Amino acid sequence: MAGVLGSVGFWIMIGIHVTFLVFAQEGDQFVHYDFRKANLELDGMANTDGGPLQLTNNTNTSTGHAFHKNPIKFTTSTLSSFSFSTEFVFAIFPLQSHAYGHGMAFVVSPTKDLSSNGTANSGLGIFNRTNDNNSTNHILAVELDTHESSEQLDKSNNHVGIDIYSIVSVKSEEASYFNATEGKNTSLLLASGKSILIWIDYDGTEQLLNVTLAPVPTPKPVSPLLSKSIKPSVPLLSRSINLSEIFNETMYVGFSGSTGTIKSDQYILGWSFKKGRGAESLDISMISDPPPSSLPPTAPPTPSPPPSSPRPQSPPPSSGGKKSSLGAVLGTSIATVALILIILGGIVYLYKKKKYSEVLEQWEKEYNPQRYSFRNLYKATKGFRENHLLGAGGFGKVYKGILPSGTQIAVKRVYHDAEQGMKQYVAEIASMGRLRHKNLVQLLGYCRRKGELLLVYDYMPNGSLDDYLFNKNKLKDLTWSQRVNIIKGVASALLYLHEEWEQVVLHRDIKASNILLDADLNGRLGDFGLARFHDRGVNLEATRVVGTIGYMAPELTAMGVTTTWTDVYAFGAFILEVVCGRRPVDPDAPREQVILVKWVASCGRRDALTDTVDSKLIDFKVGEVKQLLKLGMLCSQSNPENRPSMRQILQYLEGNVSVPGISLDNVSLGIPNISHEKVTQMTTTSTSANFSFEDVTILFGGR
Repeated sequence: MAGVLGSVGFWIMIGIHVTFLVFAQEGDQFVHYDFRKANLELDGMANTDGGPLQLTNNTNTSTGHAFHKNPIKFTTSTLSSFSFSTEFVFAIFPLQSHAYGHGMAFVVSPTKDLSSNGTANSGLGIFNRTNDNNSTNHILAVELDTHESSEQLDKSNNHVGIDIYSIVSVKSEEASYFNATEGKNTSLLLASGKSILIWIDYDGTEQLLNVTLAPVPTPKPVSPLLSKSIKPSVPLLSRSINLSEIFNETMYVGFSGSTGTIKSDQYILGWSFKKGRGAESLDISMISDPPPSSLPPTAPPTPSPPPSSPRPQSPPPSSGGKKSSLGAVLGTSIATVALILIILGGIVYLYKKKKYSEVLEQWEKEYNPQRYSFRNLYKATKGFRENHLLGAGGFGKVYKGILPSGTQIAVKRVYHDAEQGMKQYVAEIASMGRLRHKNLVQLLGYCRRKGELLLVYDYMPNGSLDDYLFNKNKLKDLTWSQRVNIIKGVASALLYLHEEWEQVVLHRDIKASNILLDADLNGRLGDFGLARFHDRGVNLEATRVVGTIGYMAPELTAMGVTTTWTDVYAFGAFILEVVCGRRPVDPDAPREQVILVKWVASCGRRDALTDTVDSKLIDFKVGEVKQLLKLGMLCSQSNPENRPSMRQILQYLEGNVSVPGISLDNVSLGIPNISHEKVTQMTTTSTSANFSFEDVTILFGGR
């Protein structure tokens, strides 16, 4: 009876499992292990005969495609509706030694039929001369490229790339993964014949696409900046993309592979997909191996040496005294040279040990995954050479570096007192590393060495906004739309810091020089050297007054209390700075224009706000200019409670709500009460300061 019940229970569980698999394969999420049972549409070389999905085989210049038959529907109601995540295991077997074929790709396409759309060779079965670099194809692909093409900008035969509309990747990196054991990136050979995991995650809200790799059975690599509760992944590729501008309402997901004169076997061994976040993790124990015929070519075995013949007898030692004496001299000389080499080796070892020595205390073991070795940072920046210097400020110098994986980084050297508050400071660095927003410069890790702290950030290729606004040698000025986009991006980042992260983060040093520009000239808020983290609902105590003159709110200089309102005040000064192309306090300006907020207010009284616009701008929209300037003044009110929150500011910037109050009655502004003589002594670097403010009532004329 027990056996019967056990059998019944077994079949019930099997039934539940089968029902679950059927359910998972319908609609917007599915999991496949045996692709013979998957709901796929195949063409070309693609087949599922052995269980795994095989995209290519021993056929020249051909393609293979496999798409899930059910379409994925994306609505335009919210950006979050475009989120998706997928995880799959692939293996690529080269059929010739040292030649890896052309590669494969995960594809999101408006059509399942790419049989006539893509070409073999360099097109990966997706793109051809007709549709390549054509936005009407609406294609997104993540390529696993194993062929070095002379026709394209991708010049590596072992890289991962993000393709939008074109086979030329918008971003690519050499294949590698973050090795938590070694604390660094480790290279991966895509066409090794070994199983490799790949995660592709798109966050529609953040408009961020991440691609992460790891060899099976390594779990998804986590950030070098860990927390005990939150462990974000370390992507190989991360790209800001608005898929709502690329995808149609109906899209299909699948794979494409191709061969040229060089061939390879390309397999998908397991696949999980979900529209939205959190695709089901694959069970590695259920991943089957590809057929034995796919074994990669091996070198012929080295022939065994013939059986050894009896060793001949050594001749009797010579009785010549000269030869014995010569041997003794040679022996002594060799021993002396060896001793000298050992001593020199020891000296070199001690020199290098001192050169690369770091500070590492017991409490830092919790943060080991966040630490970079000084040796690696030293080599990445070529010894912190001056030709790698990106900039310098009150808190240290910043250098460009390239890690062995090819990843570009920015390394900031900050001098510190290791005895005072360093444990708390490193804990805050760990918290900064967990901040994730498309308009924040990502902090990757840190290193402590002697009297300095090194912070490692994402590299921003276009430098700082300050450079674009005030560097007369800059070859290209920012357009009006680019400036507006930067202001909106910084506002979105501050909303995230103030209201959307697990703690309240006060930046305390918002200004153009701390806004960095990525490859697409999107603004990213950086330099958290003055930032404070605190739990929600906690009453803040006064601290040492720090910040930059012109950006500091009156209550900050009077009482030393930093709140979200003081960040809002600084953001108002930042808006005026971007629109007017002038610093908040400029000793070199005409006397009436030295303090920017005061000058804008006076122009507002005369209904001449556009007189304050940066003279380099010729394409601005008058209505947008007035709204932004009024918003900057609204943020600059002396009473903190009269300033808008960052959520309200973003609504004003998006045009959902009109900027209130600025053209009505009186506006009381916090304006630095600084004499002209005092202004001429000031610099624009971050500094401690304490100045009084006066309330100035301004009436704006006109509409």
